Amino acid sequence: MQTDNNCIVIFGASGDLTHRKLIPALYNLYKIGRLSENFSVLGVARSGLNDETFREKMREALIHNEETTPETLDAFCSHLYYQAVNTSDAQDYGKLVPRLDDLHDKYQTCGNTLYYMSTPPSLYGVIPECLAAHGLNTEEYGWKRIIVEKPFGYDEKTAQALDVQIHRFFEEHQIYRIDHYLGKETVQNLLVLRFSNGWFEPLWNRNFIDYVEITGAESIGVEERGGYYDGSGAMRDMFQNHLLQVLAMVAMEPPAIINANSMRDEVAKVMHSLRPLTAEDMEHNLVLGQYTAAEINGKMENGYLEEKGVPADSRTETYIALRCEIENWRWAGVPFYVRTGKRLPARVTEIVIHFKTTPHPVFSQNAPENKLIIRIQPDEAISMRFGLKKPGAGFEAKEVSMDFRYADLADDQVLTAYERLLLDAMKGDATLFARTDAVHAAWKFVQPILDYKEAGGRIYEYEAGTWGPVAAEKLIAKSGRVWRKPSGKMKKKV
Repeated sequence: MQTDNNCIVIFGASGDLTHRKLIPALYNLYKIGRLSENFSVLGVARSGLNDETFREKMREALIHNEETTPETLDAFCSHLYYQAVNTSDAQDYGKLVPRLDDLHDKYQTCGNTLYYMSTPPSLYGVIPECLAAHGLNTEEYGWKRIIVEKPFGYDEKTAQALDVQIHRFFEEHQIYRIDHYLGKETVQNLLVLRFSNGWFEPLWNRNFIDYVEITGAESIGVEERGGYYDGSGAMRDMFQNHLLQVLAMVAMEPPAIINANSMRDEVAKVMHSLRPLTAEDMEHNLVLGQYTAAEINGKMENGYLEEKGVPADSRTETYIALRCEIENWRWAGVPFYVRTGKRLPARVTEIVIHFKTTPHPVFSQNAPENKLIIRIQPDEAISMRFGLKKPGAGFEAKEVSMDFRYADLADDQVLTAYERLLLDAMKGDATLFARTDAVHAAWKFVQPILDYKEAGGRIYEYEAGTWGPVAAEKLIAKSGRVWRKPSGKMKKKV
């Protein structure tokens, strides 16, 4: 299904996200025929570019990042335009009115406009106000939608203030809070796997599941983003948004119908059901860490405090592990262990569902645990692990696996996260975007961690290239469990 004819306005068009992710995503949607010919992209930033220089810059980025053909590339770039605007000066937004009128006329886009805020968070409240000052937010003439990048707020208080700010000029149905994790094929597939399979659906509860493990590991350090990252840390950068959203998808109830409202209702219910974190949790169920210098593959890597843009006395965490629980009928008593960190041994995001062992394993006292591993990145896959008899005499069991990898599907047209989410926003489908109540519930849940950090809570050190602080191993070992140590690659199909 193609999208409505529309104009996509990208604020922050000279920035990194635009040429690395947004323009390539739009190019690929155009290449596979998911964008009609009636669309335009208007880049907006302070830089003194014009249509030609912007096209040239984006063309180079596409040749560098994507597989392109000259004809498609030329045709796509002819839809790109640019307008220099001082994004914090409301007056200057007046320049957008004639540009958008011209583009809507030229491409017959009926006033439909998607605004993408690829800007520093300080502008998230400013841009809607400046657009409204020139009537660019009203839906009298075509739809108007605004996509807000993370972080949505800095804590519970600022998230609420930002919400109030944006809602003064845009209705909730016009606001799309993007979380690219939710655009990943495997995250969405999680729902199909859970709710459409008789193997899993009856077992997906406290009676059969022992614990759930969610890992979002990155092998890189903070790279050139030291200044930004130091103000955010692992908690804000990964945990509060990406990983809590993934947790909600694992734990949610089946929606009554597959539409945006029903799906987001269930996600919000999970967020509201998270057991509030106490002072005791901060002491016993939370580990914050920061990586130190170490040798990885024969090369000495900096510790966090030596990274460019990071203050020498920074207490920003680059690792977080948390044990939390969901207080509802389905999950009572099942712990969820969630961790994320930088400079870990592999880049991998996965969910591991650990099933309870049989009550009396008569055939093997050391029967392997049953696990379902859902790999979200890098190579999307699902793996089932269970016990079978070892060849030879006796009944000793060994772990075997059944694996499915997305790469093995013949149809290679799996959309990337940004392709999927941009397409959904243009179609007006908000299913995979965070709703305001879920965002606030997530901030409310993590606020005690932010307060604990603020009050000088303990930050453990861990060597770059290891799986985090020893304290995180102890955190899960208290209940006789261990973290899975995934490699970056899933096995080939067995």
